[in-house]
Amino acid sequence: MSHHQETYQAHIEVLQKRTKEALQREGLDGLVIHSGQGKRLFLDDNHYPFKVNPQFKAWLPVVDNPNCWLVVNGEDKPKLIFYRPVDFWHKVPPEPNDFWTDSFDIVLLKQPDAVEKHLPYDKKGFAYIGEYIEVARALGFENVNPDRVLHYLHFHRAYKTDYELDCMRGANKIAVSGHKAAHQAFLDGKSEFDINLAYAQATRHGDNDVPYTGIVALNEHASILHYMHCDTQAPKTSRSFLIDAGATYHGYAADITRTYSREDNAFRDLIQAVDKVTLTLVDSLKPNVAYTDIHLLAHDGIAQILSDVGIVNLSAPEIVEQGITRTFFPHGIGHFLGLQVHDVGGQMNDDRGTPKPSPEDHPFLRCTRVVEPNQVFTIEPGLYFIDSLLADLKATPASKYINWDKVDQFRPFGGIRIEDDIIVHRERNENMTRELDLD
Repeated sequence: MSHHQETYQAHIEVLQKRTKEALQREGLDGLVIHSGQGKRLFLDDNHYPFKVNPQFKAWLPVVDNPNCWLVVNGEDKPKLIFYRPVDFWHKVPPEPNDFWTDSFDIVLLKQPDAVEKHLPYDKKGFAYIGEYIEVARALGFENVNPDRVLHYLHFHRAYKTDYELDCMRGANKIAVSGHKAAHQAFLDGKSEFDINLAYAQATRHGDNDVPYTGIVALNEHASILHYMHCDTQAPKTSRSFLIDAGATYHGYAADITRTYSREDNAFRDLIQAVDKVTLTLVDSLKPNVAYTDIHLLAHDGIAQILSDVGIVNLSAPEIVEQGITRTFFPHGIGHFLGLQVHDVGGQMNDDRGTPKPSPEDHPFLRCTRVVEPNQVFTIEPGLYFIDSLLADLKATPASKYINWDKVDQFRPFGGIRIEDDIIVHRERNENMTRELDLD
């Protein structure tokens, strides 16, 4: 048996255990997990790109096939109802034959609406897990997405199996190749559109393969946190480049950000300073540390840069105390990563779903849990020159501490974010992104 098959079988065993516990809490016999359905565009005969239910792809790396179903009860071999239509219009998926197929009893489904005969006859003891509530009701499921089951599964999904860690290393490897190609395209003076194409060519990922729409931002565009547009024309001069782009492997995500300066200038020095903050924060990510503390440390690090560079004429502690860092670093320090880019369970206090919301002063923090081994996080400090936030700051008494000439010098470069993907092990951290030679 290959290493991959071994880790995959161990992964299935973990999912079986979790499922059994979740079912006991709800007094259920089993779960029926729906991969999803195609969604048609309004008044059209085309479909939106298909995105699989994450609860489905947790079990197997089938991410592109709608109308599939899993029947699991935590003990018996899971049953996979695999959609394989007779169709001469579209590509029909091949009959399953891969490292994962031995873990399932597989039946083939020709027509989506003929699934009922393959599902448990008595639905009372089974819950439907998925998005299509009307379909669940029509099939006779009374219990749909039960909270206690989902809370339990979401909380425990934060602990990755060896198979999952392998998949995430694979995703990072693909993403790193794309980042290197994109950096070269920036140096060649290409447009955002063409840089994005270079990324796609290196990763072999199309628009629906990437785990999120990449951010490919030149110059001032780097100050737009979720810049989802790509200019087709190259600017006269490409001063700066921020790329936040990922990749997938067997349904698991990578999420990496880098920022570059064309010239060896003050902005490049600023990038290097943020890069140091990223690496310092990675080192502070340890079992039993609250992730919120890492976020607060990031503000200390950004404050130190603002003070050192003379953007703010105060000491670092004073800058934090005045809340000035939130203008320049307005988002959270990172999040869980896994089957989803912003993976579930980040703001739960326990596996019963007790909420643990982000602190009042830091509303955009996506994870508030205590760090534990086998968890995977992004660490992504940033330092931006965002016109709207700077205008707000200018209207406050703290404006007198800001060196506005210095701010104006940096505005044309937009901003900086440096993001790595980290596995926390018991004794060390594994920086998947850096260990693949992306500086």
